[in-house]
Amino acid sequence: MSCKEKTVLSISRDSTDNEPKVAKLVIHDHRMTNPLKKPELMSPAGYWPQLQTAVESGADAVYFGLKHFTARSKVGFELEELPEVMQTLHGRGVKGFLTFNTLVFDHELRQAELAIQSIAAAGVDAVIVQDTGIVDLIRRTAPDLEIHGSTQMSITSAQGAEFAAKLGCRRVVLGRELSLDDIRRIAEATDVELEVFVHGALCVSYSGQCFSSEAWGGRSANRGKCAQACRLSYDLIVDDQARDLGPYRYLLSPGDLCAIEQIPDLMRLGIACVKIEGRYKDANYVAMTTRAYRDAIDLAAIGETGALEPQQRLDLEQIYSRGLGAHFMSGTDHQSVVDGRAPRHRGLLVGVVKTILKPHSVVIDALLPLHRGDGLVFDAADWRSPDEPEEGGRIYDVASPNDDSTDVEITFGRGDVDLDRIRVGDRVWRTHDPQLIKRLKPLTQNQAPVFTRPLSFRVIAHLGKPLRVIATPDLQPELQIEYEHNEPLVAASNRALDEELLQDKLGRLGGTPYHLGAIELETSGDVFVPTSLINQVRRSLVEAAFEAQSETEPIATFDSGLEDQLKSIRTSDVDSTTRQPVLHVLVRTPEQLDALLNMPQRDQLASITLDYLELYGLRPAIERIQSAGVTARVASPRILKPAEQNVIRFLISLDCEILIRSTGLLHDLIQLRDHGDLKSEHHWIGDFSLNVANALSADQFLSSGLERITPTFDLNAMQIEELSASVSSRHLEVIGFSHLPVFHTEHCVFCRFLSEGTDNTNCGHPCEKHKVAVRDQQGRAHPVMADVGCRNTVFGAEAQTDIDAMERWFEKGIEHIRIELVHESGTQTEQITTLFLQFLNHDIEPADMKQRLDEVAKSGVTQGSLFVAADFKDLVQLQ
Repeated sequence: MSCKEKTVLSISRDSTDNEPKVAKLVIHDHRMTNPLKKPELMSPAGYWPQLQTAVESGADAVYFGLKHFTARSKVGFELEELPEVMQTLHGRGVKGFLTFNTLVFDHELRQAELAIQSIAAAGVDAVIVQDTGIVDLIRRTAPDLEIHGSTQMSITSAQGAEFAAKLGCRRVVLGRELSLDDIRRIAEATDVELEVFVHGALCVSYSGQCFSSEAWGGRSANRGKCAQACRLSYDLIVDDQARDLGPYRYLLSPGDLCAIEQIPDLMRLGIACVKIEGRYKDANYVAMTTRAYRDAIDLAAIGETGALEPQQRLDLEQIYSRGLGAHFMSGTDHQSVVDGRAPRHRGLLVGVVKTILKPHSVVIDALLPLHRGDGLVFDAADWRSPDEPEEGGRIYDVASPNDDSTDVEITFGRGDVDLDRIRVGDRVWRTHDPQLIKRLKPLTQNQAPVFTRPLSFRVIAHLGKPLRVIATPDLQPELQIEYEHNEPLVAASNRALDEELLQDKLGRLGGTPYHLGAIELETSGDVFVPTSLINQVRRSLVEAAFEAQSETEPIATFDSGLEDQLKSIRTSDVDSTTRQPVLHVLVRTPEQLDALLNMPQRDQLASITLDYLELYGLRPAIERIQSAGVTARVASPRILKPAEQNVIRFLISLDCEILIRSTGLLHDLIQLRDHGDLKSEHHWIGDFSLNVANALSADQFLSSGLERITPTFDLNAMQIEELSASVSSRHLEVIGFSHLPVFHTEHCVFCRFLSEGTDNTNCGHPCEKHKVAVRDQQGRAHPVMADVGCRNTVFGAEAQTDIDAMERWFEKGIEHIRIELVHESGTQTEQITTLFLQFLNHDIEPADMKQRLDEVAKSGVTQGSLFVAADFKDLVQLQ
């Protein structure tokens, strides 16, 4: 334990004369780590109003972003504002965590380094990071800056947490798709700090594994520009026929997470931090959710673990909700995660339309009291197209026709609502409640501290000795502020100093960030202390405590040696040998495999990778590939939960190359390799799901033992070319033809819409019997496939490729090209593979290749994420 001491002199006046006296304030900062009895409660802040509201509502920590390098690019602070942000938070005993949770491109690394230096100088408590290359850059630039692994690292196992820890992460944010049992297993198997989301929006795709925005909008979710394609309506196509789903057209739009009733369970598991989602939400949302979870944590800490108060539950739904539920945390139920009627905030269901009274009124069977000014929306999903706008407006007047009935007549302002677009039976939701907003005003429009933290006092008062008082903020026991008066104390002639007097005088903390904590009195005899002196001591200690808390020490930064490091990566494995490009093919059906093995040119294939639904049926297929003289590979699942991690044994037993898609699997393989437990030579290729976007992250994974790495789909064709100049091109395996895996989701479309079951134990496995696609509003049918863990992947309808870009890649030395098939038939498989072999062998002209490929591909081809915008070229040239 280290101790730093600072002495501050303050002027006071003795009660017996008018001469100024000097009192000594000593601040002891012991910097010791105490285990928290409660998890940190972390709240979101898009900007100042939300940040200040989070503090007043009881958050222990606030997370926020910058205007760049953040997964919420529309909100955030400027770098210049960070010192004030941290002083504001620390002055109230709240930690500040900054989100640096986007993938960073090579041309941005220098800018990222400068940002890290500013972040460290501001004294930020931790940064939340997705990009493994940025983790490395932070360790080199600011080694004392704490790093947390973002949920976009797709960590769903203890092994994934350990991998992140070895990179340099002290804490990891677990995937939101984990159950309490999954979290328990992880907590029991690792000492890495765990953070869990407990409230807010759910992405349908695993964070970090969504490429829908990239595929369809040219904007990356991994770069903070999510287009929310999951909130759109889709048709379900089953075996090439449209399936009537009635009002449930939002197939991929989950409800919102609310795990407030699971707080006691999470606390028993030792979770370090519980987190509220919502950096795009307003201050009212931050106030309501933070206050509710603050209460839940505090009650659980004293053993009161009852259910959420009914009104508080209603308020949580009212403030923002697409339908609240514990969802995956309470276990798998595919019928509940996605309702499908609507994709947006609904608030509270308040009734059903019974009568329409034109021109301005409706009668509803009300479930809850309604008031003037309430905002309502009419849910007409049962009879109207999901693309049509909904009717809604504010209540102008409310009347009850019959006191014995739940019927309520609602009147709207003239022209506010088109009653021709409302029918009897429509559900009615209250989307806005002015009374709730009014109740939250003390938290959102505070003029003085609302949420206060305990300040404890130790008073030492002995006859003939100076009075000493030590103040300690309970949240920061390492910080102690000592006041020592210079005059010796005398005996009391009337009332002596006692705890009751101290309670009264020291407890007068109104208008300060504190309330009275514990009082410890150490005294001998009847000692007299003037009340004016106690008041002076209190004011001095409170002021000193606040100033001491507000002081934010900058974190030391160093020259990371970025340029030297990048140069070292470029020259670490130089090989000027020009090689003929080779073709790897990934198949997902036995029909596709048969087509490849029956091709006369099969011996020209560098490998065949199997990515089958049934993982444990792979062995015969692997043996067929090997017997044909072709290198066999198997693709691992992208997500492995604790109970699934033992798949590693089976993968190793196949004795073939492994396409590695998760850091948890990679961690286990490294452990086995380092302990000498792998019997044969290992060949591992890192797939796109590891999200390698720059030379630093590529070098980290290659240094761990990967033979090659596949760049993330977030890179366009030009960036792949540049990456080949930063990392030895022979260590890259680039996907040249694929249907982008736009969503990778725990939610099972097959189970939800083709069965009445809740999970794989009772769904009847429709994924094994039917071919499914989701058709978007442009008429494109995107195939859906399930994997061995019953997770679904939605693939882009069009195949993504760029023949011109591939020619440039070959010139840069990229020699490993992969094509990936989804629903292609055996004939298409042979045709596409033959075309690519001809192209790699220069037996077909690029123009002919483009035309033939467009003819053969099932739904046409597109550049997709490989497209290079003109403004991007200009941007890179400016760097």
